[in-house]
Amino acid sequence: MAIATVTAPRSPKINYSPDRPKMADSGSGLPPFNDDESTHEGVPNIPVEIVSDEEMALIEAALAAARSSISSSSSSAINSSSSSKILFNARSIQSITLLSKRGLSAAHPDIEDLCKTASTQKRVKVNESLLHRFRRKKGFAVTDFTGTEWCEKQKVFSLHSGSREKTKAVEAGIARHAMLEAEVVKKAKVQVKSAEDRWALKLLNFTFGVNQLLFEGLTRELPVMGLIEGVWMVGVIDEVRMLETDTGRMLMLVDTKTRSRDTVPAEPQQRNGKLQLMCYKYILDSLIPDGFSSRQFFDFFSLNPYSTLSEEITESITSFGFTAKI
Repeated sequence: MAIATVTAPRSPKINYSPDRPKMADSGSGLPPFNDDESTHEGVPNIPVEIVSDEEMALIEAALAAARSSISSSSSSAINSSSSSKILFNARSIQSITLLSKRGLSAAHPDIEDLCKTASTQKRVKVNESLLHRFRRKKGFAVTDFTGTEWCEKQKVFSLHSGSREKTKAVEAGIARHAMLEAEVVKKAKVQVKSAEDRWALKLLNFTFGVNQLLFEGLTRELPVMGLIEGVWMVGVIDEVRMLETDTGRMLMLVDTKTRSRDTVPAEPQQRNGKLQLMCYKYILDSLIPDGFSSRQFFDFFSLNPYSTLSEEITESITSFGFTAKI
C-alpha cells in the first residue's frame, strides 16, 4: 500500500485529522476551510486517502497531466490571485481523487510505454536473420552459401534488391546447361498449379535421376534437398557419374562453369566452385543413408500432405511407372 499526500502551494503547514476528515460541503462543491486559528486563513483542510499501488500509478499520471496543463497556461496563472490558485488546486485534488478511483481498464497507456513497445518491435525486425527473412519457406540454397563466401555484401544486396540483369555470359551459361541436360534426358513441359505440384515435380525428377544414375551411370541436373544441422538445404547438381573401381562403385560430382573469357579461372573462383561441390556431397551423404522426416519436410515448406495433385503431374508420375495416389 502507498499513502498519497498532496500539498497545496504557498502553505507553510497543514493540519490533518485522519480520524475525522472533514468532507466537502455538498452545497458549494468545494472542500471546507479549517476553523483552527493556528493555520493560515483561506487554506483548505485536505483529507488523506490510502490508495493501492495501481491507483498510485494513476495519480502520478494525473499529476503529470496537471503539470503540463499548468505550464501551458502559465501566463494567465501568474496574474491570478492566491485565492484563485488555492481554488484551482483544490479542484485538481478532487480530479486526482476521481482518477484514482477509476479502474485500470479505463487508463490509457503511458507515452513512454508506447515508445518502448515500438522500439522493441523495430529491434526484433532488424535482428531477424536473413535466412528466416528470405528463405523461410524456400530452403537455404547451395548457391546462397557459395555466394556469401564469394562476397557477403554483394549477397545481401541481391537479397534486398533482387538479382542482377542477365548478361550475355549468363545467358550463354544457361543455354549450355540446357544443351548438356538434353543429351541425357528428354524434357517435357508440365503446368504447375500449386506448391505441392512444384515439390512433387522436384521429387519426381530426383527419383528419375537416381534411377538413371543406377542403370546408365550418368545423370544431369539432379535436384537434391536435405536437413543439414537443422537447416533445410536445396540445390541442383549439374552432373553425377557412377564410376566402377576395384573396390566397388563411386560417385563423381561434376559442376559445369562458363566464363566470358577464354582463360583459366583464378584461385578464388576455383575455391568457390570446389566449395559448391562439397556442399552437394554433404547433402548426398546425409540423404542416402538417413533420408529426412516427411513431417518436418511438410511443416517447413508449408505443404499439405493430403493435397490433390494436378492432372498433368499425376499423368507424369504414372508415365514413369510410379503409383500416384489421387
